[in-house]
Amino acid sequence: MRKSAIAGAAAGTLIAAGIAAPALAVEDGMAELSVLHGIPDTPVDVYVNGENTVDDFQPGDLAGPLDLAPGTYSVALTAADAEDDSAPVLGPIDLTLEEGTSYTAVAHLDADGEPTANLFTNDISETAAGEGRLTVRHTAAAPAVDVWVDGDVLFENLSNPDEVMGDVPAGTYEAAVSLTGETDPVIGPTDVEISDGVNTIVYAWGSAEAGNLAVAVQTVDTHASSPSGVQAGTQGFAADNGTSTVAIAAVIAAFGLVLATGTVIAVRRR
Repeated sequence: MRKSAIAGAAAGTLIAAGIAAPALAVEDGMAELSVLHGIPDTPVDVYVNGENTVDDFQPGDLAGPLDLAPGTYSVALTAADAEDDSAPVLGPIDLTLEEGTSYTAVAHLDADGEPTANLFTNDISETAAGEGRLTVRHTAAAPAVDVWVDGDVLFENLSNPDEVMGDVPAGTYEAAVSLTGETDPVIGPTDVEISDGVNTIVYAWGSAEAGNLAVAVQTVDTHASSPSGVQAGTQGFAADNGTSTVAIAAVIAAFGLVLATGTVIAVRRR
């Protein structure tokens, strides 16, 4: 399959129909918030509006989802077992949550290795019957990456803290990526399973320089799919990059390895 054919298939997933009324993926009248701890070697407590909401939060852990009333919340991370949030490790940061929306707040390292935080909006719009959604978020102190399909770069320069997403048929994929500008393949492909009606979100976190890069995976249910309704697209922190759906699958397959090793691998649908 050549680049033009893959790009054409990807464009087909971006048609919004909205024919069937979907079930809500977030509780009516509420917002949904998850929190990912992506700062290595730093256990913390999470305070929301001055209250200890998550105690002894370990790097790589995902808390939630919490059902919260829409509004603005002050979030601070402190040393584990701190008496209060008066001396935070990070924050306080104001997070504004809207009704019917799913969010993930990520404490992580920026590209220079300094602690930071970002609020991502999880796309829970309806997927077509038989399709799942793929989201990849670069939250590691590591270089930018390119995505390769059939020898072509279809997505260039995914940087911290950007994301890319799209819908693909549910199934198993073989895929990979490279450090931006690298061309020589060094590691073989990895199988990745995408489930129907689920947004699978992959985070690269940690530090390439410190040698502690890791991958965290979050799954979020989308609205109920319908055989005659198709809706896709992106929303959230990063801009829409118009990426091929197969290219996105490539990122998931080897994102954790490539940031440390400079991997390029062939990509194909199984």
